[in-house]
Amino acid sequence: MLSVRELHVWRGPVHVLQGLSLDLPAGEITVLLGPNGAGKSTLLGALAGLYRPRAGSILYGGRELAGRPAAEIVRLGITLVPEGRQIFPVLSVYDNLVLGAYHRLRRDGWRLRQDLEQVLELFPALAGRLRDPAGSLSGGLQQMLAIGRGLMADPRVLLLDEPSVGLAPLVVREIMTVIARLKTEGRTILLVEQNARAAMAVADRVWLMQRGRVIGAHGEGEPEEESLRQAYLGHHPAGLPS
Repeated sequence: MLSVRELHVWRGPVHVLQGLSLDLPAGEITVLLGPNGAGKSTLLGALAGLYRPRAGSILYGGRELAGRPAAEIVRLGITLVPEGRQIFPVLSVYDNLVLGAYHRLRRDGWRLRQDLEQVLELFPALAGRLRDPAGSLSGGLQQMLAIGRGLMADPRVLLLDEPSVGLAPLVVREIMTVIARLKTEGRTILLVEQNARAAMAVADRVWLMQRGRVIGAHGEGEPEEESLRQAYLGHHPAGLPS
């Protein structure tokens, strides 16, 4: 469904993505693991149109996305749920959700109520907080709101950047359950995570990333322990650092 080839992206003077290539099969959950600074968030930003590649290709349904503006990419069916949630804290939960569907108001506004009901079915804890300021929610509810806002865009491809960061294990489990359910609805998901154990529990395939490149791929099962260890810690011939 979505294919990335030889992608090069700079952020300021830093060459972050250095010829990265990967494929996202339709209807699957692809997990991207790697250490901080590997370029995972930059990749998601490039796919969402936030960062303009200097070279390379992003093909989606036969269309070239590289260089297209973010608003157009959202309309084509790709939505990013960014790291850190980035909700609008002074707006209500309801307004945050509706803003996720801003580009659809004229085209299919009649569906928004149905889509809102589906989001609240996924995250019932939000149903009683619709009029509350989003900033008054707990961290877990804010993350649910961020994902719900992304779903209101009606994406076929959902890009999730570190949705479990800073959350209690019970909340992480709930969010991962929702992510697995979204796959059954036919959505394609690219999940960037530091919580490898939680992410691999829902993954169809796992990509390992380091220094702006994909260094390994593993489908239908956990990555080999040595590959995962080296992806996070680098080579250490004497074993793991103490």
